[in-house]
Amino acid sequence: MRNTLIIPAILLPPILLPPILLLGACTVGPDYAGPPELAGAAAPGAGFVRNGGDFATATPQLADWWTVLNDPVLNQLEQRALAGSPDLAVALARLNQARAALQLEKLEEMPQLGAIGTAAHIRLPGITGGEDGEGSDGTSTNFYNLGLNASWEVDLFGGHRRRMETARAQLDAADASVADARVSLTSAVAQAYLEYRDRQARLGLVRDAVAQREQLLDFIRQRFDRGVGTQSDVERAQLALENTKQQIAPLTADSARFANALAILTGGVPGAVDPLLQAQAPIPLPPANVPVGDPASLLARRPDIRVAERKIAADNAKIGLAEAARLPRLSFMGILGIGGTRPGDLVDLDDFTAIAAPMLQWNFLDFGRGRAEVNQAEAVRDESEAAWRGTVLGALRDVEDAMGNFRASRETVASQARAEAAEARLEQIEQQRFDVGTGTRPAVLEAQLARNTAQTQLSQSKAQLTMNFITLQKALGLGWTPAP
Repeated sequence: MRNTLIIPAILLPPILLPPILLLGACTVGPDYAGPPELAGAAAPGAGFVRNGGDFATATPQLADWWTVLNDPVLNQLEQRALAGSPDLAVALARLNQARAALQLEKLEEMPQLGAIGTAAHIRLPGITGGEDGEGSDGTSTNFYNLGLNASWEVDLFGGHRRRMETARAQLDAADASVADARVSLTSAVAQAYLEYRDRQARLGLVRDAVAQREQLLDFIRQRFDRGVGTQSDVERAQLALENTKQQIAPLTADSARFANALAILTGGVPGAVDPLLQAQAPIPLPPANVPVGDPASLLARRPDIRVAERKIAADNAKIGLAEAARLPRLSFMGILGIGGTRPGDLVDLDDFTAIAAPMLQWNFLDFGRGRAEVNQAEAVRDESEAAWRGTVLGALRDVEDAMGNFRASRETVASQARAEAAEARLEQIEQQRFDVGTGTRPAVLEAQLARNTAQTQLSQSKAQLTMNFITLQKALGLGWTPAP
């Protein structure tokens, strides 16, 4: 239990009040000077290490980045998500909590005034043990009182100002968390939509392949019936058909799963967005020119970095709070009341009680507890600085990795497109040979199946390219709008 020295009004000389009140201009603890320096993280004019000239250094589009994909269904899904996502609603509720907390801290600086009414019956026991061996029977009385009480604590060493700094930093962090939630939400919607379109495109290609293998199986059976084929040929064709059919069920299940994910992300129940997704649509592709900006703009833009930086500011202010708790506290108390032993005394304004008392309180003997609390607050601040450095380095790595993956995906799509074009020419050649009587129908079907495989690989590569584009936009911290 701490030893507390309390100096009431009668022991506090009035001459000491002015110099004590002047201490209200003091604010103990370190002033916040921004996050620590991180060598090489955002050198002026420096670009990303692995840009390689494949990406524009212009500032990327901050909000609504998905519109560059030119997909009206995706645009509509994003708007629905921003309006109805439960995760975003949680972040907004936390922002409102932080805003209310700041308002409460502002009001804590104001004096507090309250009213109290009392009606009591008091009985005191008698006193025994007199010289005559007898005692009184005791007394009883009634007590009625109405009064006002007021209190106000002077912010001598800036403790309240440090609490205000903490609340403001926490409000800023909550606001940045809303922006971070929007970044995650918009990228999650786009990724789920791309996954759905990929499965939809592959389902169409698999069904085409099933139809082609059924035709090939019929032709092989006809050859077997005429005695020019073998049972092994029939069985191999049947096996190939069944293997192709087996791809339909998991693709259908994946399509339903991603449609459900889109419904939940947009704040609806499973099936809510199915009408939007039913019509076949191509996989949207990213633009040829993708701006990424530079590391300095990334550090200023990514909301998670802002959250980490605001936590440093809040924890830095808490050091001042701990310092102020070690120093004296000055408060004023006032009481004004009327009353007496009869109800009629409550309206007797000539008989009232008034008390005004300043009180100085100081935990002067705490055996080092206050110093330990300051040390603890400093260690928490140091932890926040280390976490900020980790967030910055992680953000830089996210962008560098995303640029490398996007570049590789573009090269893969270009290669797959050339392979699909070659398969298309081979199919055309086999069809021409069949039309002039120098080719066979199975050869045409085999060429069609080979092209179908190339089309499937190209579709997957396109989907992966756009998925890597989405990952890059998330790494860049895009998808939110600054608050007014």
